[in-house]
Amino acid sequence: MKPTFDIDALRAIVLGSDLRSFASAAVQLGRSQSAISMQLKKLEQQAGTPLFVRKGRGLVPTAAGEALVAYARRIVALNDEAAATLGVAASTTTVRLGLPQDFFDDVMPATLAAFSQDHRNVHVEVQAGPNHILGEETAAGRLDVAIALFKQRAAAEGEALCDLPMRWIAQRNNAELADQDPLPLVLFSHPCHFREAALTALDRAKRRWHAAVTTPSLPGIWASLRSRLGVAVRTEHGLPQDMVCLPRNAGLPDLPRIELRMLRAPEASAPARSLAAILKRETVERVGGG
Repeated sequence: MKPTFDIDALRAIVLGSDLRSFASAAVQLGRSQSAISMQLKKLEQQAGTPLFVRKGRGLVPTAAGEALVAYARRIVALNDEAAATLGVAASTTTVRLGLPQDFFDDVMPATLAAFSQDHRNVHVEVQAGPNHILGEETAAGRLDVAIALFKQRAAAEGEALCDLPMRWIAQRNNAELADQDPLPLVLFSHPCHFREAALTALDRAKRRWHAAVTTPSLPGIWASLRSRLGVAVRTEHGLPQDMVCLPRNAGLPDLPRIELRMLRAPEASAPARSLAAILKRETVERVGGG
């Protein structure tokens, strides 16, 4: 007789994979770690093969485990979608949204506000991160929908929403930093499209530069500019009021445009598809000029 996998056990392995920790999954599900371990053991018995192996202090999926997690994600999503359609409260319905920090002040709150009007019982988990991580997380199904920045005309998955010019940025009272030689730069941690564009443009123009600050956060960029540590490259979108785009006569080389794309996970649930539609609308209106 074919095994019937327990929906709670499937939910546990999906959450454990997403969080990269079954201990954290146990806390979020309100279960003990021993109960989660028993569910994993039962799934392995039903599957007839190891699903997870220990690596360091955690568990990582085997090839069979990765396959089951992918199916489990779809089964759990369909279960919760059916429950919602029938008006039954599912145990937890979560959709996961990813976006760069540049869009946290306008796109994110507008999207969440519109989504909550028709999905008050759906929990939204928001993740900020570098563009390449957002792409990887969405492709792996650990994010349901995301917007991310890509080099213009680069081969990329997803749907193009708009493109934006990159600009040299400085704090309003510190624009003269553009005249320094070598040019002091405030850079986002590698890999970063803005970082790559800035260095490529300067090298082509044979303009000397040095990395004054490297930071993994957008607030770190703004704080460094306010501290007179250098100039940076971003888009005009979401600039703090005390930041300015440097004019072309500042003597800095031209920069390319950058493309904003929407990414969707495979086999997205109905709430995730609704979130994607709202995210696209709000992004195009607020970033692309609608």
